[in-house]
Amino acid sequence: MMTAARSADSGLAGPGELDRYPFPESAADRVGASAWDSTDHELGRVGRRATGNRGRGLHGQLVQQLGQMIVSGDLGADRPLVPEEIGQRFEVSRTVVRESLRVLEAKGLVSARPNVGTRVRPVSDWNLLDPDIIEWRAFGPQRDDQRRELNELRWTIEPLAARLAAGHGREDVQQRLADMVEIMGHALGQGDAITFSRADAEFHSLLIQLAGNRMLEHLSGIVSAALHVSGGPVTGCDRPNETAIGHHARIVDALAAGDGTGAEAAMRHLLTVHPEGERVVPAPREH
Repeated sequence: MMTAARSADSGLAGPGELDRYPFPESAADRVGASAWDSTDHELGRVGRRATGNRGRGLHGQLVQQLGQMIVSGDLGADRPLVPEEIGQRFEVSRTVVRESLRVLEAKGLVSARPNVGTRVRPVSDWNLLDPDIIEWRAFGPQRDDQRRELNELRWTIEPLAARLAAGHGREDVQQRLADMVEIMGHALGQGDAITFSRADAEFHSLLIQLAGNRMLEHLSGIVSAALHVSGGPVTGCDRPNETAIGHHARIVDALAAGDGTGAEAAMRHLLTVHPEGERVVPAPREH
């Protein structure tokens, strides 16, 4: 069980939580010549923004913390990650550290080789389409690049999906899309941004599924992650208003009429960037 240690600026963390990185009480408690020493002043900052850790097991929490540190640049490329030091720093078992590093390796963030150890990999090796990495990038210095890249990716994927979906007359899915528009309208009237956001995310996921292209369907999780972490400038999807609902409704109408061109055009209008809008990026979702 991980114990709490006093952080540099905030009192005590709760037992079993990794909301803040544990700091040793004295120099005598440190791992000798620790590779973490040079980033001590950054650890509190990273920990404070990892608000989605509550409710995670130790394994999930450590993946979250290390992943954010890597993506934010606090642990730079080719940085060695010594499991013993990580275990002592975060007061977790070797098993937890080992499994966490395996998850990060699967995401392309680290590599483990015999006689070399585990090291942080460069950005070019990361799986940038991984939903967790999409979220972690939303908190680092690459935030603006990610916003632009996500908008460009959606602009490529979703109009095509809307056009293809018009050729697949699945009435059950089209009815579900119409239901989502109705839910969004009701949520707007009630000022319920959370319900609006959830219905919006399901709308876009269903639309991609309706396109009947398995490779596009594989990207639906990326679109969902984009909707969750996208920040300003915002698209029509990001701002609950009557105009956004109208664009969603026009997509549904075009699909019902089998009008692929109209569905594609309506989606492009929906994804048009509103430069005057700004939005604060939310904390990572809890899994």
